Amino acid sequence: MATYAYKAKTIDGKVIKGRLDSSNKKEAVSELSQMNLIVYEVEPLNDILNKDIVIGRQLKQKDFVIFLRQFATLMEAGILLVDSVELLAEQSESKALQEALEEISVDLKEGITLSEAMKNYPKLFPELLIQMIKSGEVSGQLEEVLERMATYYEKQHRIKQKVSTALTYPIVVGTFAVIITVFLLLFIVPIFGDLFASFGSELPLITQIVLSLSQFIQQFWWLFAVIMLSLGLAFLQLKKIEDVAYYIDMLSLKIPVIGTFIQKAVLARMTQTLSSLINSSVPILQAVEVTSQVVGNRVVKEVLLDSRSSLERGESLAKPMAEHWVFPPLIIQMIRVGEQSGALDDMLKKVADIYDQEVNEASDKLQSLIEPVLIIFLAFIVGIIVLSIVVPMFSLFEAI
Repeated sequence: MATYAYKAKTIDGKVIKGRLDSSNKKEAVSELSQMNLIVYEVEPLNDILNKDIVIGRQLKQKDFVIFLRQFATLMEAGILLVDSVELLAEQSESKALQEALEEISVDLKEGITLSEAMKNYPKLFPELLIQMIKSGEVSGQLEEVLERMATYYEKQHRIKQKVSTALTYPIVVGTFAVIITVFLLLFIVPIFGDLFASFGSELPLITQIVLSLSQFIQQFWWLFAVIMLSLGLAFLQLKKIEDVAYYIDMLSLKIPVIGTFIQKAVLARMTQTLSSLINSSVPILQAVEVTSQVVGNRVVKEVLLDSRSSLERGESLAKPMAEHWVFPPLIIQMIRVGEQSGALDDMLKKVADIYDQEVNEASDKLQSLIEPVLIIFLAFIVGIIVLSIVVPMFSLFEAI
């Protein structure tokens, strides 16, 4: 018997939270349903205390890929599905995954399909994976689907790392520059300010500006901290508003140099995802819908949803894309050729490979471009401060 925490809605529309003792998660859901509750969430109490679950984080991408590879290997070796899941549960180092697989094993023994069982754990198993596994169950090619998804997530992880590295580097260097500047203004400049004041001579304009800035920061550093914290919190809250989040995503695509890089990374994910789904015989409407949910950019998501509507009207997938600036001519032409030839998944895969390569090249170019710019910027800031100290020092030495 385990204790489960739940979130549910009563028949009068009130959302409630509570705890329930039950033998397993499925029984807990059943008991809550019998109480005329609409169940939103049910998690083992010790899972709620687990950091991975609390913050809604999935498995690390590397561990997720290893899990899929191992799953595919067990299936290819002829081991029964239930036995494979139980073996993976025993070997898993992730407590969240282990408990999920144990519950899934129980569901499988009761005749529930793997894809249906995985739906109970959206924090661990993405919708894309569930749809792909569902198609593998129908076609009898589950092991091939698992292997294909391992390769897919491996590629996505590599692209994500490239994007993260390229965008994090300037932030780190910029933060370092700010820290150095603040340190100089708070601790070094005041020492020389007192020295210059003791001589009573007139100081150069640049020195006066730096000293005034130093005094201002010493008196109001807390104000800067409050402003920065407030802006950060405001930004996080605004991102939760759909219209604001849409414009943030749009602006990210229009940032000089960096915007093109982000655009290629997003399109690489989109084409790779859509290709994998179509190749696994997922219906085109459903494939476009799932892709729109995982593409990671609201601008591209909106266009994909328009493309889905276009398909429902009997029109082309590429038509709404051709009318939007975010999709370059290459992808439009390749999709049109794929639609006409009946080889849309192959065309999308070729586009994905092209963008994958371009992301790798763009990442290297971006770093080589940003690095000298940031170094020059840092040298300029520090140089100004040093110059403001050195110039009056020479004047004082000449006076002596």
